[in-house]
Amino acid sequence: MIFSPFNFKNLGDVKAECEKLGLNLHFSENLEILKRKVNVNGVTIHNSLAVHPMEGSDGNEDGSPGELTIRRSLRNARGGAGLIWFEAIAVVPEGRASTHQLMINQENKDNFKKLVEDMRSEARKSNDQDFELVIIAQLTHSGRFSRPKGILEPVIGCHDPHMDTKYNVSPDAPIVTDDKLEALEDKFVEAARLAKEVGFDGVDIKGCHKYLASELLGAFTREGKYGGTFEGRTRFLLNIVDKVRKAVGDKFIIGSRLNIYDGIPYPYGFGVDKEDVNKFDESEPLKLTGKLREKGVNIINVTMGTPYLNPHVNRPFDKGGYIPNEHPLEGVARLANGIEKMQKAYPDLPIVGTGYSWLREFSPYLAAGSLENGNATLIGYGRQGIAYPDFAKDILAGGLKRNKCCISCSKCADLLRTGQHSGCVVRDSEIYAPIYVKKFKNNA
Repeated sequence: MIFSPFNFKNLGDVKAECEKLGLNLHFSENLEILKRKVNVNGVTIHNSLAVHPMEGSDGNEDGSPGELTIRRSLRNARGGAGLIWFEAIAVVPEGRASTHQLMINQENKDNFKKLVEDMRSEARKSNDQDFELVIIAQLTHSGRFSRPKGILEPVIGCHDPHMDTKYNVSPDAPIVTDDKLEALEDKFVEAARLAKEVGFDGVDIKGCHKYLASELLGAFTREGKYGGTFEGRTRFLLNIVDKVRKAVGDKFIIGSRLNIYDGIPYPYGFGVDKEDVNKFDESEPLKLTGKLREKGVNIINVTMGTPYLNPHVNRPFDKGGYIPNEHPLEGVARLANGIEKMQKAYPDLPIVGTGYSWLREFSPYLAAGSLENGNATLIGYGRQGIAYPDFAKDILAGGLKRNKCCISCSKCADLLRTGQHSGCVVRDSEIYAPIYVKKFKNNA
């Protein structure tokens, strides 16, 4: 398939291109379905729209929310989505992705408490009187992408020649020990307790994009109890879920933003066909989802790929540093079809869909079609939430406006990958264009 940037004038054009490419995507103009409330572990989400955890790299040095973190969070809270899947919060200092990644602890928990309270207040004032925002905190360890002091200090779950080569990691570099991983499980528990204390509705044990827990899912070559077999490779994630559930009780939401396909050749990628890296093998992701459900996970937020190696897989783009060997619609379909397989296998488990932003103003029709066909329970937007914080209000009022949509230019990702404060350079240019120019144009 030949790469082509977004060039559609109407929904008919999108459908025609899908048919031409042989892609199975479901569209519906019944946007009313997106107003449907969703129950997750006894908590009611006001509609079927969610904001994905898009990190801004703008926390304070102590890990508390910074000025821009607060600004972004309140803009999203006013935007009308029923669920905010709050951005990555590190559980230990050495697991931070940058000096400005959020991190929760006893010393700064009151800052998080105030932000959560302010988000709920802004959501009530800006939406229906009975609107109660649901907020899930993403807990993370950045693993091989850890930069706690601004330079790469990788905590490696297993060696991967694809990742090691790109990031100049020696194949002889030590991997994190079993004892260290076991100790880290308890750090996730501590962070989950604090998240509950400050008022989050739930936590996400992050298992995506080749951060530590995600890398271990593909650790076929790792020896010891956290690698090799399916039981070993899933042990870290499942142990954390098990321990967190015991610590927070039954009524608190536990979720996971989960990679179901890494797009990295076997034996280094999870959910990948052993013979063809381009094929999704759902057998282990489905098995893991069943295990997570048994352990008490109430919601799964599905994604694929890694922004550090193959970003077109997890966020189809028009511009992104390289030209993919596929049409972006193929990436949209890969995500949509993979999510459908997960949801159809577990129809009673709420699944949050991913991969809509590239379609701009036509994305709500794919979202509505996904819900109508039972292919997802909620529809999540990532980049769109940065570019267009009131996207949910506009969708529920009749549709998105093209001149407010994300244009999938990847500038927000460029900022994040280099440790800069990240946001939409195009739609929020007053704040982020000067940061982008200073970092990239002046250093050209």
